Amino acid sequence: MTPTLVRQHLSHAGSAARVDLGARARDWSEIQERMLVPLYEAVYDRLDVGPATRLLGLRCGSGLALLMAASRGAAVTGVDPASPERLALARERLLPDPPPRGGGTRARTTTRLLAGPPADAVAADPAGYTLVTVFEPVGSLAGDPGGLGDLLAGALPLAGRGAAVVLAGWGPPERCATSSVLRVATKLAEPVGGARTWRAARRDDLEEVAARAGLKPDGSGRVACPFGYADLDSAVRGLLSTGLFDAAIAATDAKQVDKELTEALHPHRRPDGTVWMPNVFRYLIARVPQDGFTPRRPWPGA
Repeated sequence: MTPTLVRQHLSHAGSAARVDLGARARDWSEIQERMLVPLYEAVYDRLDVGPATRLLGLRCGSGLALLMAASRGAAVTGVDPASPERLALARERLLPDPPPRGGGTRARTTTRLLAGPPADAVAADPAGYTLVTVFEPVGSLAGDPGGLGDLLAGALPLAGRGAAVVLAGWGPPERCATSSVLRVATKLAEPVGGARTWRAARRDDLEEVAARAGLKPDGSGRVACPFGYADLDSAVRGLLSTGLFDAAIAATDAKQVDKELTEALHPHRRPDGTVWMPNVFRYLIARVPQDGFTPRRPWPGA
């Protein structure tokens, strides 16, 4: 099981105190992040990720996808300026050894984790990265594709010509049982005008992002990623860790969100107390043009 996916986007400046970001990051790492393991495996198998791969993971979170690529022999670099709490957990996973005498941030020469912008991820090889991934689902939040476009604009100049860029997103709502639960976030956040909250996936979300980034589509796929939890409490904690309910918490309060989220999960509870929700996720493989990176077209309203 693995991520759902987004991060802590709070719509009120004063609402940060309502969310323990450290606890959320731990819940993400221990409960939710594994939900997308089938997606990671499908992409890595299709692209033959291995010792020849130089991977740049954008929005890398607590690093499970990077760890899986590293276990195949890939050199991995993770970038996540938006969630230092998750990145700290990624360091525990991927860089467990103390830094060398005299300082430094890496325990292994093939693994790097950066809290700054993608431009800080200076390519480990003059040819650039061979694979760039964005496994956090595109379009989970209203306005998210535009933000991702900015992130890609900073990262793609580091990719080699012909490098693969992988974007991921939710599948059709009718094939994602979790969609009915996530609608609670949208309903509760309505009082907050302009709140960035969950929205259902659109058919061309991934293709639109790729086109505006100047990338050429080169295949796609769908992967079953069921969300399974030991009990209702784990399900609530896991889903809250995605950040998709933060606008709802800001508009109401944490207790109200917990109550309505628990009620929405009841139809998915099994007789043994576990919670099970079948889902399908999409991924798009696009390529950096052989003639080099082409700056993206601006997003509407940018």
